[in-house]
Amino acid sequence: MKKNIIVIGAGVGGLSAAALLARQGHKVTIIEKNNEVGGRASMFTEQGFTFDMGPSWYLMPDIFENYYAQFDKRPEDFMNLERLDPSYRIFFGKNDIVDVPASKQKVFDLFESLESGGAEKLRQYLKISKLQYDIAKEKFLYEDFKNLGDLIDFDVIKKGSKIRALTNIGKFARKYFSNEKLIKILLYNIVFLGGSPKNIPALYSIMAYVDFEMGVFYPQGGLNKFIDSLANLARENGVEIILNNPVNKINPDERKIVTQMGLYNYDLLISSADYHHTETKLLDKRYQTYPEKYWQKKIIAPSAFIVYLGLNKKIKQLLHHSLYFDYDWQEHFESIFAKSPAWPEHPSFYTCTPTRTDSTIAPPGCDIVFILVPVAAGLKDEEDFRNKYFEKIISRLENLVGENIRDSIVVKKIFAHRDFTEKYNAYKGTSLGLTHTLWQSLNFRPAHRSKKIKELYYVGQYTHPGIGIPTTLISSQIVNNLIKENHGK
Repeated sequence: MKKNIIVIGAGVGGLSAAALLARQGHKVTIIEKNNEVGGRASMFTEQGFTFDMGPSWYLMPDIFENYYAQFDKRPEDFMNLERLDPSYRIFFGKNDIVDVPASKQKVFDLFESLESGGAEKLRQYLKISKLQYDIAKEKFLYEDFKNLGDLIDFDVIKKGSKIRALTNIGKFARKYFSNEKLIKILLYNIVFLGGSPKNIPALYSIMAYVDFEMGVFYPQGGLNKFIDSLANLARENGVEIILNNPVNKINPDERKIVTQMGLYNYDLLISSADYHHTETKLLDKRYQTYPEKYWQKKIIAPSAFIVYLGLNKKIKQLLHHSLYFDYDWQEHFESIFAKSPAWPEHPSFYTCTPTRTDSTIAPPGCDIVFILVPVAAGLKDEEDFRNKYFEKIISRLENLVGENIRDSIVVKKIFAHRDFTEKYNAYKGTSLGLTHTLWQSLNFRPAHRSKKIKELYYVGQYTHPGIGIPTTLISSQIVNNLIKENHGK
């Protein structure tokens, strides 16, 4: 039964869901508030520099392959993917640098060099990690969990002790390793889950398998090439994308949305916009499944202090991905998840220098440096403080790489809380949504379908399976299947 479907938001979730639904034969229109597609994965260009504004890691390539296969396509049909080697560099101090290689054997050698028996410990850790990943793909990732009963699976229960769902990932890693450098190599990626070693379940040690077994990739031209592929798939299947058209209200009784450009009728409505914004700002209270008091009780994932720099020279010490753990990162996590959160005094941070891999995104001889500091959501984000915080971070970066950066800046742009709120309607300026604690995973995340409006669905990082581009692609497939199940093809 062909439906008239409106999708709010042209982020990864909105684009990927729209393309799937249009391929099913539905009439699909995307309404986007900004002047470009991509949502948090959008881009901007200035003086010959092309910046990915959000996600910069291409992980879990099998999830991308599964999505494109539904259109009889492959990622290679749209992007030139390059596996990074080394995968990333970690600065533990000015002259204390570790490169994590792409070769699994070389990773084993690295672990052995840092801790006696480290190679064998990593083999055992990866066995559990692979088992967790296989179970997740087969039993969890692509399923829509409506209640606790949906989680009952006797095969999973039998293997439950190996899934380690009730142990936090910090304790789990320390059962295997004592070397602090190895602990950080194993756990750095929990920032992608919006949490800390103390509040993320050990189930998410699947990220070690993703990292060391699957590898870290980069699409030439940047992650925006992936966004282009989604937009092209959507348009090729008949999706209309309308930009610069903020949605102001949803009227479920008449099945209409009110936008800046006017009214749009729908049979079904999908929101890829910020979940909190849709529920509390676009819907009247009687239609809200998750009212304001629900969100106030949740653990919100961090925001980010991001600096985009275009430099007129190359910074020798920087790899494509570099991480900075020269201070105690637990202090940083505590500043984010404390009852009274604050800007971290000695933060861990991350830089992406895609020009190390791609010469097409900057003028010859120039570098792009993307600096990201995870910070608590909801903090005051004032202009004077932004500039002072930038000076703090750039001074530390210059010290660690042993090179002046300030004097080479051609382009500089800072993006933080108020930008996330203004551009993406992000709750408390979060860059990620909801942290993946045990009670905010699987069916404990906000539902894909409204409990008050049967025509309204949600897609994106707030829903299961959660934060990240690959998981958002899965979320769109779940919604596509739910619509087939509930409304017919």
